[in-house]
Amino acid sequence: MKLLRGRVLRFVAEPAGPDDRDSYLYDEDGAVLIAAGRVIGCGSYDAVRAQAVGAEVIDHRPNLIMPGFIDTHLHFVQMQVIASWGAQLLDWLNNYTFPAETQFADPAHSARIASAFFDEMLRHGTTTSVAYCSSHPGSAEAYFAEAAARNMRVIGGKVMMDRNAPEALCDTAQRGYDETKALIGKWHGKGRAEVAITPRFAITSSPDQLAAAGALAQAFPDCPVQTHLSENHDEIASTLALYPAARDYLDIYETYGLLGRRSLMGHAIHLNPREIAVMAETGTVAVFCPTSNLFLGSGLYNEAGLAAAGVRRAIASDIGGGTNYSMLRTLDEGYKVLALRGQKLSALKSFYWITLGNALALGREAEIGSLALGSEADVVVLNAAATPAMALRHERVETLAEELFLLQVLGDDRAIVQTYVAGESRKPQ
Repeated sequence: MKLLRGRVLRFVAEPAGPDDRDSYLYDEDGAVLIAAGRVIGCGSYDAVRAQAVGAEVIDHRPNLIMPGFIDTHLHFVQMQVIASWGAQLLDWLNNYTFPAETQFADPAHSARIASAFFDEMLRHGTTTSVAYCSSHPGSAEAYFAEAAARNMRVIGGKVMMDRNAPEALCDTAQRGYDETKALIGKWHGKGRAEVAITPRFAITSSPDQLAAAGALAQAFPDCPVQTHLSENHDEIASTLALYPAARDYLDIYETYGLLGRRSLMGHAIHLNPREIAVMAETGTVAVFCPTSNLFLGSGLYNEAGLAAAGVRRAIASDIGGGTNYSMLRTLDEGYKVLALRGQKLSALKSFYWITLGNALALGREAEIGSLALGSEADVVVLNAAATPAMALRHERVETLAEELFLLQVLGDDRAIVQTYVAGESRKPQ
């Protein structure tokens, strides 16, 4: 057994406002008790220590203990194209992304980048990632193998793409189906892994391939589906030119049976009222990717509008169009995007979003995101005075919400004291 002592924060509901104290549980002197990779006690230190006879005690006071962060949309194969200058989405894919992804035909390269990827996740406090691999099944093998070696909960998928990309990256409708099915058989539900059915987006998938993806979704209904939707105007125009019978962009995925409560639509910025209504009706998740939306000039996500319509939402870094591995930096940019929309992202909502909120979006709230009894012991420890600038600002912090907002605006990997995966300390030195 292991007992983590510190100030413990976990959410029980989405905050209704910036001061919604009913949305969270907080223990000023708290503890998380862990055994066999799961939470067996959580609450005040005095209450939990009675169960902790013989436990190793790790005292993290005065730092903040929370559930590990969850990143719901990123591309592990794009680590080497972060900070590539001067292009919008389609040019960026052709000029930077596709050339980098061709290298993942090499198993050694895939293994090297997978190792580096999970190092960065853990360094930044992210314990669950939902990733696009390349079109090479070996890239997905490397992703899942590395995650298994670290006992991390992950979702990932081999990208299916059979047109409008370099020949070296294109599969076929049948091969994309077969390779994804093989990955499902080998990895889905094994340990803490889930395989996502992953057509990159409609531009790079023919109707036959989207039909194959839909057949996989029907055959394996417990597998997530991930793709991209309405990231920028040129993308939408190109997509509709390829699918002239479609009522709109979402209608393409709807036609092929790719919507549902386990379907993650990256970006979802430029949606019409029909698309919003269908997403709400089907439970399909819109994934907000603020750093990449700003970096590529794609547009401003409408959180309040989607929430009012009843659309389920998540938030993500979108490495490598996104510009930082940190979910803290993602929240900071998300705040700015929504401010430009005339909306406000409260600190409570922010930290709910990257923990329980994203867990709910993935349908995995029983396992991650809450520190609830019996859940998997993925934990992050945060220091809001980690740098001289943070420490100076922290002198004037008076409330929990102020401390969280400080972490959101000034925090990065230096604010991550430790990252625990299934109860084991994993932050790289």
